[in-house]
Amino acid sequence: MENLRATITSGLTERYGTLASRVRELAAPLTEEQFWQKPFPFGNSFGHLVLHLTGNLNYYIGAQMAETGYVRDRDREFTETRHLPKEEVLKSFDEAIEMVLRAARAQSAEDWSESYSAVGAGNVGSRFHMVLKCAAHLDHHVGQMIYLCFELSRPQAQHGFH
Repeated sequence: MENLRATITSGLTERYGTLASRVRELAAPLTEEQFWQKPFPFGNSFGHLVLHLTGNLNYYIGAQMAETGYVRDRDREFTETRHLPKEEVLKSFDEAIEMVLRAARAQSAEDWSESYSAVGAGNVGSRFHMVLKCAAHLDHHVGQMIYLCFELSRPQAQHGFH
């Protein structure tokens, strides 16, 4: 069982680390303005997606598994108007990733199978399933970020959605 625990922890650590690095890599060339810009009349800015991912991880893993006491304001993740500095938002995201990794390393083989429930989590069943679901959710939004960066790098005249 310990070998399985190590395999799970190692795999999740690698995946979350890779995804966090990709978010940083994608954000790096964006100006403060681009970080909060919505290139379409629908959807989110890169910055709002980072706020959303930070809230998601802090709630589903932080509050529910690591018992951090985090209280989520999901709506604000998408509507924040203050346009915080890019580096501040990314630092909070990095801290959420570190918390996920600490929580993963703290799980025993038995902990991974423990029942899991939280508002909005659906019927995930176990802690392992929830941490895996959060990784998939992060991966999904990294895909959106890739497209946002592509769109933001195009000359203004080409997208016409402003």
